[in-house]
Amino acid sequence: MRLFRRDILSAQPAKLYRAWMAEFRTPFFRSYLVNDPALIDYVLRERPDDFPKSDRVGAGLRPLLGESVFLTNGEVWKRQRRIIDPAFEGGRLRDAFPGILAAGQAGAARLADIADGSPQEIEAVTSHIAADVIFRTLFSIPIEDETASRVFAAFRAHQRTQPILNLAAFVPGPRWMPRFFRRKTLATAREIRALIKRLTAERLDLIARGDAPDDLATKIMTMVDPETGDRFDVDEMVDQVAIFFLAGHETSASALAWALYLLALYPDWQDRVVEEAAAFDGDFAGLSGLPVTRDVFRETLRLYPPVPMMVREARQPEVFRRRDVRARSQIVLSPWHLHRHERFWDDPDGFDPGRWQRDDGKASARKAYLPFSAGPRVCIGAGFAMIEGVVLLAMLLRRHRFEVVKGHVPLPIAHLTVRARDGIKLRITHRD
Repeated sequence: MRLFRRDILSAQPAKLYRAWMAEFRTPFFRSYLVNDPALIDYVLRERPDDFPKSDRVGAGLRPLLGESVFLTNGEVWKRQRRIIDPAFEGGRLRDAFPGILAAGQAGAARLADIADGSPQEIEAVTSHIAADVIFRTLFSIPIEDETASRVFAAFRAHQRTQPILNLAAFVPGPRWMPRFFRRKTLATAREIRALIKRLTAERLDLIARGDAPDDLATKIMTMVDPETGDRFDVDEMVDQVAIFFLAGHETSASALAWALYLLALYPDWQDRVVEEAAAFDGDFAGLSGLPVTRDVFRETLRLYPPVPMMVREARQPEVFRRRDVRARSQIVLSPWHLHRHERFWDDPDGFDPGRWQRDDGKASARKAYLPFSAGPRVCIGAGFAMIEGVVLLAMLLRRHRFEVVKGHVPLPIAHLTVRARDGIKLRITHRD
C-alpha cells in the first residue's frame, strides 16, 4: 500500500515485462494485470459493457471531476459520449488548430526569458503551455486571462495535494462511504469547479445572445443527444470541462516534457525535427510535412505513456488464460508494461522513432500500443492530442535548442500521469 500511494510503477515486479498475465491479491480484492492482446481486445473492444471502469481509482478524482465522462459507466456514459464525440470529429480538429498553434507560438516566445543555458524545470514549462492550449481551444482565451490564470494556479495546487489512490482503492464500500480526502484537496477542487462554472455560465449567456465564438465549449454546449434531444446543463458541463482540463492538460504536459527530454538526449533526432519545423508553414495542411516529428511523439508515448494503467472491473465471473477470475475483480491494462513488453518490441527500452516506419514496428503497434486506450472508450481527444504534440514540438524546437543537464537523469513515477520524481531539468538556448 505504501508503494502504491507513492508510485504505481514502483509496486510492479520486473517479470511483468514478459508476462501475459499476472494475479495480485489483497485482503479486499483480486487484481489481474493483462498483457495478452486477445484478452485486451476482449475487455476493451468485444465486451466493454461487461468490464466497466473501476471506481477504485476514480473515487479519488470525484471531488474535482464529479460525474464526468472519465468516471461514468453504462447509459450515463453513453449519453455523455453521444453529446461530446461530434465536437472532436476529424473535420472539427481543423477548427481547433489555430488555438494550438497560437499557444505553441506564445510558449516559444515565453522561453526567450529563460533560454540562457541554465538548468530549467521543463515540466513547469510544458504544464503552462498545455494549459494555454486548453483555454484557447475550449474557451478562446489565453492563459493570461484572469480566470484562466486562477484555474491554472488552483489546479497546480490541487495536484500537489492529490494522492494517487484514495482509501477506496483498497477498502470496498458503497459510493456514500467517507473517502477521507485531504482538506486542501477538497478546497482546491471546489475552487476550480467554481471558476469553471463561471466560465460556463458566461459562455451560455453568449450562446443565448448569438455572440459565442465557435470553439470547443460552444460546440459541446450546443450539441444535442441524437437519441433524446437533451443538452448538458451547467453542472454537467462543469464536470466535462474539468476532465478536459485534467486529461487534456495533464497528459499533454507529461508527454511534451518527456519528448523534449528524449530529443535533448538524442540530438541527432532533435536536428531532424528542427529541419522539419523550419519548413513548416503554420497551416493545418502543413502537418503532413512533419512525419519525423509525429514519429518522435509516437515513440515518446510508447516509452512514457501519460496514463500508465487503466483499471476495469469484471461484472461477472470470467476465465482468463485458464484461470478463474471472480466477479468484481480488477482488470488492469497497463500501457506502461505493454509498450515495453519484451515479446512485442525490438529494443523495448530504446528510443527509436524510426521503428514507426518499419514493418516490425507497425506490427508491434497493432498488438501492443494503447496510449489512448481502445474500443468504445478510446480517448475522445486522441486526434487532438497527436496534433497538439506535433505542433508544440515544432514551435518550441524551431526557436530553441534543448540539452541535457549533466548528471541529471529523471526517474519516471506515476501519479495521475507519468512524471519525473524530481522533475526534468534541461538547458535551453536560442537557435541562431
